[in-house]
Amino acid sequence: MGAVTTTVTVEDGEATGGSGPVRLSCTDHGGEGPPLLLLHGLAGHSGEWEALAARFASTHRVIAFDARGSGASTRRPGDVTRAAHVRDVLAVAHRFGLAGEDTVLAGQSMGGLTALLTAAAHPEVCRALVLIEAGPSGPSPRLPQQIGDWLDSWPVPFPDAGAAEAFFGGGPAGRAWAAGLVPGPGGLHPRVYRDVMVATVQENAHRHYWDDWDEVRCPALVVRGEHGTMKPDEADRMRSRHPGTRIGVIPGAGHDAHLDNTAAVYGEMAAFLAAVCDPLHTGHRPGSVGPGGGK
Repeated sequence: MGAVTTTVTVEDGEATGGSGPVRLSCTDHGGEGPPLLLLHGLAGHSGEWEALAARFASTHRVIAFDARGSGASTRRPGDVTRAAHVRDVLAVAHRFGLAGEDTVLAGQSMGGLTALLTAAAHPEVCRALVLIEAGPSGPSPRLPQQIGDWLDSWPVPFPDAGAAEAFFGGGPAGRAWAAGLVPGPGGLHPRVYRDVMVATVQENAHRHYWDDWDEVRCPALVVRGEHGTMKPDEADRMRSRHPGTRIGVIPGAGHDAHLDNTAAVYGEMAAFLAAVCDPLHTGHRPGSVGPGGGK
């Protein structure tokens, strides 16, 4: 059976600072085994995970979804705080019956931060955590301006997919970013709004998340690209504060490591998950730190 698209509605009323329902477009890749919920990065889309999802479908039940403000989900939600994104993870997990002790949360970049915060606040829905080019460092005062400038640099509309792929660096990552565009007047357009994306990173400009990282109790894998934006000392500090954390470095990969070298990311994740998920059948408790110790 192929992937199935489903919409999950999250009620964000005035009490939570929102402006009504937010609709999340979810892709159910199917598969057997422990649930694996995939969270994409800022301005991305769930289609980025297709190659990785295909590899995991034989061992895991794989679900991915477009974050609020991105892709086919509600593009202008009233609330884009980290707390709102965590609520979305919980809503999707409950909708698909994933909110159990064997669920694995995996996220890249801002999606990884959402996964981290979910694991910290709701350990009951996270058996293991995979963070790709994502960590708790901060604050990053220049980040909103950097994101705005980056989006302003997109030559919208792109005349065609080839031009978009070239702009985004070509290769698997370029194709994935181009696939996130949609037809519109004059060519291809992004499925995100600049102001929404800038607002989404405002919290990161003013705070760090080390206290949240200290609350994570499940086994964790931290993956960074050899040429990515995550600094080695951040990953090392994460391991020092969370003993047992495994660190993987993806050769030749940048910030989009899951796209630049899918096979290597899969290898790191598969080895980690084999170690931490198999003990489910022998009574291993979900709150304990798993084996590994990192590389």
